Amino acid sequence: MKRLIVMLTIAACLWVVTPMGQVQAASQKDTTEAVVADTLAADSAMALIDADLMGADEELQGGGLHKQLKRKFIEGEAGFMSLVALALVFGLAFCIERIVYLTLSEVNTKKLLKDVDSRLEQNDVEGAKDLCRNTRGPVASICYQALLHIRERVEDIDRQLTNYGQVQISSMEKGCSWIRLFIAVAPSLGFLGTVIGMVMAFDQIESAGNISPTIVAKGMKVALITTIFGIIVAVVLQFFYSYILSKINRLTAQMEEGAIILMDSITNYKARNNG
Repeated sequence: MKRLIVMLTIAACLWVVTPMGQVQAASQKDTTEAVVADTLAADSAMALIDADLMGADEELQGGGLHKQLKRKFIEGEAGFMSLVALALVFGLAFCIERIVYLTLSEVNTKKLLKDVDSRLEQNDVEGAKDLCRNTRGPVASICYQALLHIRERVEDIDRQLTNYGQVQISSMEKGCSWIRLFIAVAPSLGFLGTVIGMVMAFDQIESAGNISPTIVAKGMKVALITTIFGIIVAVVLQFFYSYILSKINRLTAQMEEGAIILMDSITNYKARNNG
């Protein structure tokens, strides 16, 4: 009887202990998995944060061209750099205005002179005048000016064309003096900023009481930035100015060619109509 009671007691204890152990083991397993998952998630988050910080650091250190220029502009003292920037802005404004004006002044000179000559062959002087009046550009203006004096002598017409051609050239060169001014002023402002920056650097050296390479290098770098930007502005404006001069020279050559051809047409017209 006692043996039976002991066996039942042991069986009961085993039945109770075994499920509880399984529950504790399962709970411990779940806890371990949760800790591992949290650790992996934290590692991933830290990796993303490190990548973002590295990207931001590279962006600050490198950056695009406009960011580099902006940083150098700020380092070069806003006072003098603003003057250089204004020289660039105003110079480009005059350049763009001249380029647009000269581009719109270009026409097909050969076709225009051919149409004028055909009208003169038909004795349609008024039609030739209307054609020149309704055509833009200095070549058409030269032709119209010659047709206005077609009843005069050939020598007088030629003198009128010469004088009026000078007026047209002056009109095409309008604003170029301002472009030349900004080309000269931009590097001068840069040099002025450099000299003043060097004076400020020497003041810092005097205040520090010793010639520290860091102070000297920093002051010289800031001082030379204005010169660099001034030279860049001058080079950019000089490029546009040379392009403008090439267009003016091409239009001037077209005017001279048109005047010669038109004088031949007028001479033939006078010969057909006995002057």
